[in-house]
Amino acid sequence: MKNKRLYELIYLVDPTATEQEVTDLHSQVEATVARFEATLSKSENWGRRKLAYQIAGHKEATYVLELIEGSGELMKEIERRLKVNEQVLRNLIVRVDEELHAAERSRSRRQADAERRAARTGRPAGQGQPRPEASEGLPGEDMRMAGADIETGEGDTPDTTEA
Repeated sequence: MKNKRLYELIYLVDPTATEQEVTDLHSQVEATVARFEATLSKSENWGRRKLAYQIAGHKEATYVLELIEGSGELMKEIERRLKVNEQVLRNLIVRVDEELHAAERSRSRRQADAERRAARTGRPAGQGQPRPEASEGLPGEDMRMAGADIETGEGDTPDTTEA
């Protein structure tokens, strides 16, 4: 199969569903994955957890996570099947490989920047710049030192009242 990508599927099952019904739902997802000649890398039942807000009058749901390597067509079919199942309160499918590639690009870019800085400064990569003292170079520091006391209104501020 071409265009195999890694997807993360999480779905919330009605808390009144039995453990057998949750297992049957997982079996349906597994059968769909097999029919599309894809692979189910990981499956975790996170159990009943409290929801952030009520969904269909429920304060809890059974969370199930599936990690699937397959095509976009497969994920559309799984989503369609989950939407018509009354036991599924919500589902979310996220393409994970895109996030992994973005994170890897970001990590390698940071590493390359650190190595360039290290080459310029002569410090080994991984050691950051020395930290300035806590009060050194803070914005507005020179204004506080000017002698103006904001609370009492006394200080070096020019008197604009005429006597």
